[in-house]
Amino acid sequence: MAPEVVKGRAALIGGGVALAGAVAYIGLADPHKPGFLFPACPFKALTGLDCPACGGLRMTHDLLHGDLAAAAVDNLFLVVGLPLLAVWLLVRWRRGRPLMPVAATVTVVTAAVAWTVVRNWPGFPLVPTLLPG
Repeated sequence: MAPEVVKGRAALIGGGVALAGAVAYIGLADPHKPGFLFPACPFKALTGLDCPACGGLRMTHDLLHGDLAAAAVDNLFLVVGLPLLAVWLLVRWRRGRPLMPVAATVTVVTAAVAWTVVRNWPGFPLVPTLLPG
């Protein structure tokens, strides 16, 4: 086997192991509680606003524990959008089409910006929250 193939497979396996470890940590630890060891959102730290992905760790934790309602409160955009995007990409890949044409990229970016504006609107009910320690 060519060295490039071996390096590529090793990188793929290493990435998969790192991803599995991160997901296991998110499932075992509770990102809803203060002191969760994960970097804070730089967008929120700079602006004080929730970014399109804010609440994503809490959403992942809730999904791993089977709590879809809590996951939707943490980040409805990702709960709905990620599966839709994954299915769309899979269909495009199976048909041999380019995965992210310009129109699709513009659509995803526009949706993320719109979600950022809506979720930071005063009184918007779906706000990711931390539970008391």
